[in-house]
Amino acid sequence: MQKTVLLALAFSLTVFPPLPHAADDISKIELPDMGDSSGTLITPEEEQQLGSAFFRSLNSQITINQDPEVQQYIQSVGQKLVTVSDLPGYPFHFFVVLENDINAFAGPGGYVGVNSGLILTTEAESELASVMAHEIAHVTQRHLYRAAEAAGRLSIPTAAAMLAAILLGTQSPQLGQAALVAIQAGSIQFQIDFTRENEEEADRVGMHILSESQFDPRSMPTFFERLQQSTRYYGQNIPEFLRTHPVTASRISDSRGRADQYPYKQYPDSLGYQLIRAKLRVLAGADPSETRKYFEARLNQGTSEQRTVSTYGLGLTALAQQKFAEAEHIFQKLVANFPDQTQYCAALARTALEQNQFARALALYENLSSRFPENEAIKFEYITSLLKTGQAEKARQALFSLSANAHKLPVYYQLLAETYGKLHQSAESHRYFAEYYYAMGQTRDAITQIRLAQKSKGLNFYLSSILSERLNFFLEEDKKAREAH
Repeated sequence: MQKTVLLALAFSLTVFPPLPHAADDISKIELPDMGDSSGTLITPEEEQQLGSAFFRSLNSQITINQDPEVQQYIQSVGQKLVTVSDLPGYPFHFFVVLENDINAFAGPGGYVGVNSGLILTTEAESELASVMAHEIAHVTQRHLYRAAEAAGRLSIPTAAAMLAAILLGTQSPQLGQAALVAIQAGSIQFQIDFTRENEEEADRVGMHILSESQFDPRSMPTFFERLQQSTRYYGQNIPEFLRTHPVTASRISDSRGRADQYPYKQYPDSLGYQLIRAKLRVLAGADPSETRKYFEARLNQGTSEQRTVSTYGLGLTALAQQKFAEAEHIFQKLVANFPDQTQYCAALARTALEQNQFARALALYENLSSRFPENEAIKFEYITSLLKTGQAEKARQALFSLSANAHKLPVYYQLLAETYGKLHQSAESHRYFAEYYYAMGQTRDAITQIRLAQKSKGLNFYLSSILSERLNFFLEEDKKAREAH
């Protein structure tokens, strides 16, 4: 019974609508009606605060990708879609969850997560874009408003923790139970059941976004259809996600009918999509030997580009297994053949870095940074090489040159903390370690770091004031979090 309730409450704006009983008519599906019921919504600033807190809560419970290349790719695809949406200036943040389950969801403040399992299930870049466009549409069409309104009656930390716990309810019954208690204690009716109209609108708007951003509208029904067909092979052991979020025949039919209204054309995948899928297969793979077999089996299959991607994947697998000579050989050959492909060049530099060949790695990264100055994934790795070679001041300058979007990544604060540590500025180092722990949803550790910073010698008035303000803020956040439990 508890699990059923959790699934009904799940704050997961997934790709598929809930499954009706076999005897029910599909028109009776009760998905969330999230229109503005009273006109009294939380402010945009509060929504952004809730979104940030929600993301921190997720970071504390699930493995969110920190790899700069993966993050740069998913953010670039998301922004390409957002640019042609109804809210091109809305501050969306896209991220990848390193989980093999097939899932995608949107949270408050435009935080959109996509599981690595879903990305690896797609067979075309437009299929991935179709899922992301659908989630963007849920946000731009205000389908989240009623949830935001309900959350607005709670403190930001309480609401964020509750939303994250509900999202993870099917994976962690304990967290899900905590979410139920929070809802009951606050006398909050918190339910996100998209109406069929919401889902149809998200499909329709998402398909328009796909077309305007030069992705294939037909990818949406194609992906739905493949997932529906995959359920046939599970028998009675259908995964929980596919049982509760099936792809119905009517949804496939509706989306295909809309897709057929667009002119047919070819939409080739970007090389970036193929390379990121190879990297995620290594990052999310449980058994490197199985991952190796996967790439080895494809070295002589497909197009020349696909074979090259398999070679790259094999190199990443060798690097993950610390088979440095093999990785070095593979990446040297790739760079020789494709000198302008940043992923191959960065992989070669990363191989040198992981072999503790710091001077060589730095030289490679400096060259890449000069050739591709706008590539922030390269900047992150360049900063690491600077720290390894004792050039902390250069690392600090490079960190402050990163975009505001990079500041949403916990690794940004971790690198800042390490940088100031090497600059022998312990107060600043502890200060940024505090921000790192806070970004990871570990507020008590953040409090410890601030207190350590306050004990540092030579504090000036400005920094002392910042530390006092952050300590009070973290203490209040921790108090509210304790009250929520």
